Amino acid sequence: ASISANDCCISVRARCGCCTNMAEPSCVSAAHTDRACLEAAARYRTPLYLYSSAALVQAAKELLDFPNAFGLTVRYAMKACSNAAILKIICAQGLHIDASSTYEAYRALAAGVPAKKICISSQELQSDFADLVQQGVEINLCSLRQLERYGKQFPNTSVGVRFNPGEGSGLPGRTNVGGRDSSFGIWHEQAGAVKQALAMYGLKLKRIHTHIGSGSDPAVWMRVSELSLNLCHLFPDVCTLNLGGGYKVARVSTEKSTDLQIIGQPVRQAMEDFARSTGRKLHLEIEPGTYVVANAGALVVTVEDIVSTQTHSPDPHATTVEGTADPSPPSTAGGHWFIKCNAGMTEILRPHLYGAQHPIRLVSTRSGADDVADAGSEECGAGASYVVVGHCCESSDIFTPQPGLPDVVGSRKFSEGHDGHPISGAAPPRIGDLLVIGGAGAYCSSMSAKNYNSYPEAPEALVDRKGQLHLIRRRQELADIWVNEVPLPDSAYL
Repeated sequence: ASISANDCCISVRARCGCCTNMAEPSCVSAAHTDRACLEAAARYRTPLYLYSSAALVQAAKELLDFPNAFGLTVRYAMKACSNAAILKIICAQGLHIDASSTYEAYRALAAGVPAKKICISSQELQSDFADLVQQGVEINLCSLRQLERYGKQFPNTSVGVRFNPGEGSGLPGRTNVGGRDSSFGIWHEQAGAVKQALAMYGLKLKRIHTHIGSGSDPAVWMRVSELSLNLCHLFPDVCTLNLGGGYKVARVSTEKSTDLQIIGQPVRQAMEDFARSTGRKLHLEIEPGTYVVANAGALVVTVEDIVSTQTHSPDPHATTVEGTADPSPPSTAGGHWFIKCNAGMTEILRPHLYGAQHPIRLVSTRSGADDVADAGSEECGAGASYVVVGHCCESSDIFTPQPGLPDVVGSRKFSEGHDGHPISGAAPPRIGDLLVIGGAGAYCSSMSAKNYNSYPEAPEALVDRKGQLHLIRRRQELADIWVNEVPLPDSAYL
């Protein structure tokens, strides 16, 4: 079945809890509407990741329009989401690949990405790097030891080097990969040692790579670009400057996305000034990951249980003297209402790591006539706030921490619109309903506590630009979790 782009609206039965209770209706792509999520859940079961091909293509187009003076290469940071189908869609738009290990490079090759379009920048230069270089994969060397290893293996060739420019950006600090607290790249004050190593092995430095993290402050980007251009002054053979770093994407309404035009214009001006003073026209490279896939993906999960630790929790089946259901929400004097999902840190680790915020939309699986409380379940009024938690045996497995505070419990409402006014006819969450957790395209399926508590890896599906739904990764079979385990001989158990 196809999914029409005209099905792109939020009904009164699809409530979204973000930091201000409701994301803008435009945040729902045609791939993540009620109908699309219900269809995907029925076909593949939850939990499952659901991606939008149209959103991937649109993000790629915006990135290819990044301001530049003398040419641009956009390298997708494949660590954000590494599924082969995603890689193929992105590369078909003209993007190249930034790999963070040789394993990622081999994975990109297996997906059909040409070797010449792959560049590795890795904390660990694996022993098989030589095979990839011989195939045409490029490498940015990230330490003096890596530079020495490369020089011994491939003397008298051209190479890229990653420097730590001395400053970075990113909130929280764990996403900042520049400055004195970061081990990424060669410290900029060691440029002299880099020159010595280049001379020793007859290497020509053709590309300087810097990476500041995942911030979006234009002032920081401008300073880092100036620091990077200062490094280019020291190495006359450099013809490419790679300004790596993620661009902030707003997942919820209280966050602000990076404006690529605003952040890119000063960089273009700086490179034009550099060309005027040196006669060298540098080619620009950027390495987005989050910007490409974050809001192109969602995680669709099922409400498994609803429980309370509140001082007073009303009986959901209690009636008034008139015989009608009591509409009043429960007391909020201490404790919480919890929605338990059939997913968790095994699918999305970001809230656990960073206190990251994801929009959460409730999609009812019932018709209006069936919208009654489940017998024996603990349910509360439509106006209540809920802590949304995962299925892992970890107290920190929550989807709704306070912003930037992974250890502090937060909550969401599913009964209010973006303006804070109640949604007419809004019913409380019910067991069996779906939750659609948005902004789950980047650093979710590729960066999770996979197989913790022996939960199988969730499937991935994608809605193409014609509205067709496709499975792009099967659900992991349970036995595959322990398939690599090797039993001990009987004597070793004694």
